[in-house]
Amino acid sequence: SASQISSFRESKSDDKRFYIITPTKTLQLRTNSVKDRVAWIEALVSARSESSPNGVLLYDQNDASFSTDRLRNRMHAEGLGEEVIKDCEQIVHSEFSQYYTQMKQRCEEYLSFLGSLPQQLEVLNEQDTTHSIRPECSCSGHGKCCESSNTESSDDAGIQELDESSDEDDYNFCDTRQSFSDSAASPDLRMKHSNSSNDVQQYDHNFVESRSGKGENECLLLPPKRRTKLPEPVEKEKGVSLWSMIKDNVGKDLTRVCLPVYFNEPISSLQKCFEDLEYSHLLDRAYDYGLKGNSVMRTLCVAAFAVSGYASSDGRPCKPFNPLLGETYEADFPENGIRFFSEKVSHHPMVMACHCEGRGWKFWGESNVKSKFWGQTIQLDPVGVLTLEFDDGEIFKWSKVTTTINNLIIGRLYCHHHGTMKISGNRQHSCKLTFKQQSFLERNPRQVQGVVEDIGGTKVATLRGKWDESLYCNVTNDGVNSSAESTLLWEKHEPPTNPTRYNLSSFAITLNELTPNLKEKLPPTDSRLRPDQRHLENGEYDKANSEKLRLETRQRMARKMQDNGWKPRWFDRDTEDGAFHYTGGYWEAREQRKWDGCRDIFGELPDKKTSPVPA
Repeated sequence: SASQISSFRESKSDDKRFYIITPTKTLQLRTNSVKDRVAWIEALVSARSESSPNGVLLYDQNDASFSTDRLRNRMHAEGLGEEVIKDCEQIVHSEFSQYYTQMKQRCEEYLSFLGSLPQQLEVLNEQDTTHSIRPECSCSGHGKCCESSNTESSDDAGIQELDESSDEDDYNFCDTRQSFSDSAASPDLRMKHSNSSNDVQQYDHNFVESRSGKGENECLLLPPKRRTKLPEPVEKEKGVSLWSMIKDNVGKDLTRVCLPVYFNEPISSLQKCFEDLEYSHLLDRAYDYGLKGNSVMRTLCVAAFAVSGYASSDGRPCKPFNPLLGETYEADFPENGIRFFSEKVSHHPMVMACHCEGRGWKFWGESNVKSKFWGQTIQLDPVGVLTLEFDDGEIFKWSKVTTTINNLIIGRLYCHHHGTMKISGNRQHSCKLTFKQQSFLERNPRQVQGVVEDIGGTKVATLRGKWDESLYCNVTNDGVNSSAESTLLWEKHEPPTNPTRYNLSSFAITLNELTPNLKEKLPPTDSRLRPDQRHLENGEYDKANSEKLRLETRQRMARKMQDNGWKPRWFDRDTEDGAFHYTGGYWEAREQRKWDGCRDIFGELPDKKTSPVPA
């Protein structure tokens, strides 16, 4: 229980480290930032102060009370009677009471686990004392990196402030960025010993998520630790003349042009589809607004989400890998409350279908991008409809705008998005967004402007901003802005601290991460298992080019397979609208590790020699 935690200490020599001191153990933890350490200390002190000597939370109902005076006064001003006001007050109190009970239960579970953690670690220590394992460390994030070295632990002046009679063997190093869950004492929590004389103990565990009966993601306490940078390249990259590659391909479909991996980024187009979900919290917010009856704000949040999908495209000089026929990609992000799945469902034309489940909403669609070289530019014309459906039945549909990539031969490479995006709703409101065409003399490029209208065509809100920065809105009353101040709807995340020449966002850097635990769960068709893409990420460029040539040679059979009746494994084409829809069953198959019907699309062709690779 919480009473088993005696005190907390901050390190003087390391502003990210602190100590939890218990009667049996002293835990040493290191956070990701100074701000995180402050938050942890405040939370632990608060939790301890709310505990009795027996470790049971002391809750005073008066501490959880609140006033309904403002609600009462507002209702009086509207001329409502006393009986109606009392009924409303009773409803508010009832809802708050239920919420309070749920929060109390969660807090008790958290403190119970926190108090038992030292004992759980002691048990694991006893079970693992016969092993001497060197801590894994990988700059790629595939292994588990130690947050503290032996030098740090021995030189840290903070340790000297603790009980002088304690051995350094008593210090357990934990990474606070990882997620502690109710299964922390399971085999997923592994003890690791260093080979140093100090025998510093290291604890590490994988994130464990639970799902409610409704299939919603529940993030237990802290989010999983995801990588923040790509691996260091094994080889030095060699430049390639772009003009030598495209001079013979002007006017051709980009998807049919075989380019060396130098022009690729280490993610596939299936993974790039998931980048549109980086700001999925906007859909969570839209869902909440709808429940409150605010249809205008719901539509505005949906519009902001549609714009946010373009934010990561700025400064991306390389193209994603074209998926193989039947290639898939999954993304389970319980910390965001979403899980996403996509599959390449057609080779010619190249079509990718995706399906995503969130908190109170589902998002699906297909991408069929037609692309052509025009000497100095590439034009990408999206084909396909994106659909968003909330649990209350409201549906929004839209298609993406045209993207043009400029200065392929001479000058700084850049892209711009232009055209009109119509977001059609099936209820009260719809939205029209205009991505402004960029000109050579444009002083304020990348602008987006929009308007939300009701069923009768009356303007009820406006939007303005930039697709690579932020988006603001103004709600109107009778055609007049209700406030002179604009409201911020969305703002782009900060760039990563470890940039690469691919200029991936922090979110995109996590998409191709492959841990041993995840690898065991994936089907043989997942993009993370694609060898040329993996070699490129690791900076093994010669191997990447060899594998890319081998896979593209194999892929030439895809057209014949499709003509002979090949069908997608997880999507089916609707007979009415011709769109691909998720048939279900993927996550259930993942749970059982049964991948019936999933071929080894990245392996060698049976009974056939691999095409020789030119020197």
